[in-house]
Amino acid sequence: MKVVAFNGSPNQEGNTYHGLKIVADELNQEGIETEIIQVGNKTIRGCIHCNQCAKNKDERCVLPNDEVNQWIQKMKEADGVLLGSPVHYSAIAGTMKSFLDRAFYVIGVNDSMLRHKVGAAIVAVRRSGGLPTFNQLNNYINYSEMLMPTSNYWNVIHGTRPGQALEDKEGVQIMRVLGKNMAWLMKLVENGKDKIPAPERESKTFMNFIR
Repeated sequence: MKVVAFNGSPNQEGNTYHGLKIVADELNQEGIETEIIQVGNKTIRGCIHCNQCAKNKDERCVLPNDEVNQWIQKMKEADGVLLGSPVHYSAIAGTMKSFLDRAFYVIGVNDSMLRHKVGAAIVAVRRSGGLPTFNQLNNYINYSEMLMPTSNYWNVIHGTRPGQALEDKEGVQIMRVLGKNMAWLMKLVENGKDKIPAPERESKTFMNFIR
C-alpha cells in the first residue's frame, strides 16, 4: 500500500513538511510506503471553470505547463492521500489551493476516482488560522467520498521557524496518532473490500436555488 502526501508550503523543510513527515514515519512503520510531493514552491494556475475536464472525462485538466495532471495520477494510483498546508494570512496557501481546486474538480467529474480511498489533512501554523485551513482541506476529502481517519485533536501543529513544530509536543503526538489511525484504516479497507461490497455510487444531483 502507498500514501502520497502533498506539501503546500514553499519551504521544502518547513513545519508543514515536518508534520507530514511525522505522519509518514508512522505509516512507514506499518509497512505503508509514502511519497511527499512538494507543491508550494511551484507555479500553479487556479481553476478557470472552463468545464473541459467534465466534457473530456480523460482524468486531465486542460491547463498546460505544470504538474497537476501527474499529481492526479499519483493520487489515483495510491491507496491513501495526505494533504498538508501552512496558513498564509487566512487559510490554505494559494498554490496548494490552486492545485486542489483543479485536481479535485477533475477527480469529481471522472467518476469520483478517489472514492473510498483514505484521505487526511494536516496544517502547520504559527499561531491562529489552523482550524479554518484544516476545515478547508477536509472539504476536498469529504466531497470526494473518501474515508477519513482522525487523531486525538485537530490535525494542527504549531511553530514559526522551520523545524520548530517538532517542539510542539502535543502537535507531534497528534500527527503520530493520525499516522497510526490512517495505517489502521487503510488496512481495514484493504482487507475488507473483497468481503463487504461497497455501496453503489450515485450520480451527483445538482440544484440551483435561484428561481
